Amino acid sequence: MEALSKDQVRQFIEEGFVKVEGAFSKDGAVRAREILWRDTGCDPRDKSTWTRPVVRLGDYAHAPFAEAANTPRLHAAFDQLVGEGRWVPRGSLGSFPVRFPSDEDPGDAGWHVDASFPGADESFFSWRVNLHSKGRALLMLFLFSDVGERDAPTRIRTGSHHVVARILEPAGEEGMSFMELAARLNTTEDCPQVLATGEAGTVYLCHPFLAHAAQPHKGTEPRFMAQPPLMPKTPFSIHNPAGRYSPVEEAIRLALL
Repeated sequence: MEALSKDQVRQFIEEGFVKVEGAFSKDGAVRAREILWRDTGCDPRDKSTWTRPVVRLGDYAHAPFAEAANTPRLHAAFDQLVGEGRWVPRGSLGSFPVRFPSDEDPGDAGWHVDASFPGADESFFSWRVNLHSKGRALLMLFLFSDVGERDAPTRIRTGSHHVVARILEPAGEEGMSFMELAARLNTTEDCPQVLATGEAGTVYLCHPFLAHAAQPHKGTEPRFMAQPPLMPKTPFSIHNPAGRYSPVEEAIRLALL
């Protein structure tokens, strides 16, 4: 089974992401939102209880979340982008930053690349990224609610993964910390911006080097989205004697030409 067309795979290599509509069921999204609403401590029928711009919820492995992460279509897409047998199935979908309509600054809307392996201490900001994307095969955005342009969609800088690969190359295996890399992302400002909008059940599969950012919610209904990594089972290589590369690796190689 091939979940993605050749054009979609090419888009992933060149632009850094692909949008997979109907990747999991809308019914599953409804069941998941019921659990998430309960844990926010907010009342979906009473907007006076929506007092914070973002509520962060913990890891979720309940049935609707595990089912969403493991549909045949997504597994096939993982095989196409990362390589068959080269990724670890997810039993959960990690944390949820639930964004509510608000005029308040959420305080987390800066451009960044998600770090993937620990640094010298346990601080999140010391976590690191290297050219081989140690510890992360994909960045994924799971939409559990319909997300329009005013509903705090994640902002994506198209093609920024190529710029980031070139930034990381001189850093070698040690790579760069989350904050060191974030400070260099002004070099991606000329990349076209895309908003991660779509109906519930949509998943954006993104290159791990893709620069992205949150934004304030200017709509009317909360946005429910998970952003878990897909973990690699085998390390990525950009110098393979066999000459066979996954699209994740091809994108890095293309950036360094």
